[in-house]
Amino acid sequence: MLVTFVFTCLFYVGSAQQSTVSALFAFGDSILDTGNNNLLATLTKVNFFPYGRDLGGLPTGRFGNGRVFSDMIAEGLGLKNLLPAYRNPALSSNDLVTGVCFASGGSGLDFITARIQGVIWVQDQVRDFQNYITRLNGVVGSQEKTNEIISNAVYLISAGNNDIAITYFTTVTRRLQYTLPAYTDLLVTWTRDLIKSLYDMGARKFAVMGTLPLGCLPGARSSIANLFKVCEVFSNQAAAMFNQKLSAELDNIGATFPGAKFMYVDMYNPLMALINNPQASGFVDVADGCCCTPTSIMPCLDASRYVFWDIAHPTQKSYQTITPNIIQDIKAKLA
Repeated sequence: MLVTFVFTCLFYVGSAQQSTVSALFAFGDSILDTGNNNLLATLTKVNFFPYGRDLGGLPTGRFGNGRVFSDMIAEGLGLKNLLPAYRNPALSSNDLVTGVCFASGGSGLDFITARIQGVIWVQDQVRDFQNYITRLNGVVGSQEKTNEIISNAVYLISAGNNDIAITYFTTVTRRLQYTLPAYTDLLVTWTRDLIKSLYDMGARKFAVMGTLPLGCLPGARSSIANLFKVCEVFSNQAAAMFNQKLSAELDNIGATFPGAKFMYVDMYNPLMALINNPQASGFVDVADGCCCTPTSIMPCLDASRYVFWDIAHPTQKSYQTITPNIIQDIKAKLA
């Protein structure tokens, strides 16, 4: 269950204020999801305690103990502290203007990934975005203002984690059809298709995230045969393979999409730095999750001592540790 943004303009929220980005839109998986799965008929949702215990004690559907990566990017870009889920029935008109989250925990680029978990496939998230544009136009009152917000927004994408960790390595369908190099090639192609869908609707600034170090997630370390909880090599190799291909694609994709800007967001190496040198950032445990794992049935007392919250998701503190440099890169490369 793993189960993803900039230009100078004015954005509209009650009283207008200056920002270097009009809005943030998040697509993809649970690294970014802020509650879109809550009303789905799926087991891949976390709208229950202890999730959200460090976010006012409220289980909002975020896959962590507090705020998640998309929230922190929204804050770092001067938009808001919490990025609301688009499928939240309580979503306000004000929140529409500065961006929302379309991501769905457990989803991926491969339609099989979303189907086997009953969550929102990335192309269905694009359809939600199309509906969003219609709603936004009604809020701001003109197509010109809508276009300005859409074109000056940052599009944060996190996809590929579940395709590799779940669809490829834990089901047989794709392994029978594709070698790992062929499947990672296909994931890059599907990423390009996702970008094109958004580009055709006016998106111009893309921050595309690579996968986490999948073999070092607590879920990968906790197999019965892994007595010493070491990182699982094959999953990390697959993640690194996909990330290298994705980064290279983003370096060369510009000519295909005139007027667009792209950047690769490295999630693998910053998290590996925390795992390899936890004490430097005040962490104690890198192999276990604080909560909801075979080795942590009862939640730990202090999640800030853990790199990971559960079997697959970083803690709020881990995101807080790695996001400042990423935010600066986004500002520098997408402005």
